[in-house]
Amino acid sequence: MTFKKKILKNGMRIVVVPVKGAPSVTVMSMVETGSEYESKEKNGISHFLEHMFFKGTVKRPTNIDISKEFDGMGSDHNAFTGNEVTAYYGKAAPKHFDRILDIISDMYLNPTFPEIEMEKEKGVIIEEINMYEDLPQYVVQETFQELLYGDTPQGWSIAGPKQNITNMKREDFVNYTKTHYVAGKTMIVVAGDVEPKIAFKKIENAFKNIAVAKVVKKKKFTEKQEKPQIKIKHKATDQTHLVLGVRTFNLYDKRMPILKVLTTILGSGMSSRLFQKMRGELGICYYVEAGINDLTDHGNFVVAAGVDKSRLNIAVDGIMGEIKKLINEKVSPEELRKAKDYSIGKMYLHLESSNSLANFYGFQEIMRKDIQTPKDIEKEIEKITSEDIQKLAKQIFIDKNLNLAIVGDVKETKELTKILHF
Repeated sequence: MTFKKKILKNGMRIVVVPVKGAPSVTVMSMVETGSEYESKEKNGISHFLEHMFFKGTVKRPTNIDISKEFDGMGSDHNAFTGNEVTAYYGKAAPKHFDRILDIISDMYLNPTFPEIEMEKEKGVIIEEINMYEDLPQYVVQETFQELLYGDTPQGWSIAGPKQNITNMKREDFVNYTKTHYVAGKTMIVVAGDVEPKIAFKKIENAFKNIAVAKVVKKKKFTEKQEKPQIKIKHKATDQTHLVLGVRTFNLYDKRMPILKVLTTILGSGMSSRLFQKMRGELGICYYVEAGINDLTDHGNFVVAAGVDKSRLNIAVDGIMGEIKKLINEKVSPEELRKAKDYSIGKMYLHLESSNSLANFYGFQEIMRKDIQTPKDIEKEIEKITSEDIQKLAKQIFIDKNLNLAIVGDVKETKELTKILHF
């Protein structure tokens, strides 16, 4: 699976992933900004701005003008905001490549931010926040990030507090766009049935008027923790939801492939250790999963589960027990082989569509500033040994990295405190 990359004189990057015969093409614009680039007073602006890019341009004055044109191609189109990246994309049949590129570039370069639409969208975003606040599985993840990172951009919500949304003004969007939506922070990725030379030429032309300005970086972050921590958000729920995890390292760390395989062993798939322990053996939860949050200057490993309040201590003890096994015992060759095959297999399955390819190559370029092909990643995974897994487990699973976030009607933490030790 090949790709072509070009860096323009103004600093804008273009990546083209040609897939001859693919039934679709995706055009995605990505910008190096998100919630971790915000001030406390403007926390939430990256996400709010993402919504406003669909509200009209000079060429397409209203949101219905944009929506009708997308829908007229039968396209899939959307946007998303993260901690460090915001992206906009359109996906359609290859014959619509020019139109998709024209709309995406127009939205990115020429948003008008109509004030009447901005005021209406405040209500939409506040209801989006309300929706997420009613989802305890989401709330517990946010609570975990707050526990780790506190009152810093790393610990703030991507959507921001409701009061910030209410206070946003049009000039805030204009100023934020001028600061961040510039050539040196922008990357365009196209994946699907396209000819790279033609695609490069058309993209350069479509974005020829992009602003050029100094690249603004986010403030540096330093990890600080000395002992295990617990944070509880009291909420009336039928289940108690928990996230247990540890601080790890940033996405550039050479140990990242090992961490991904370790995560697979613990909590990916129905044959994973945590699924078998928590659901198969103990029968105390419906969902249990392990995951990684990897960013440019920090990262963490998490295990999430939902259990009855009366079984919370049993659940935490069960999770800790499985982690301790990784510290104290080497993974068998058979289990390591299964984890590698699972990781490699899932990676390829996630590359079946043009938009997933755009995500795969785009995120690497915008975050890492370099790209690994699936084959490169497969080779890294194949090199991992049982000794590597155990060594990493001993490095990251230590008391001063350990954190537990809980959402539910939980008041007593004395027993949990005793359990939270490796």
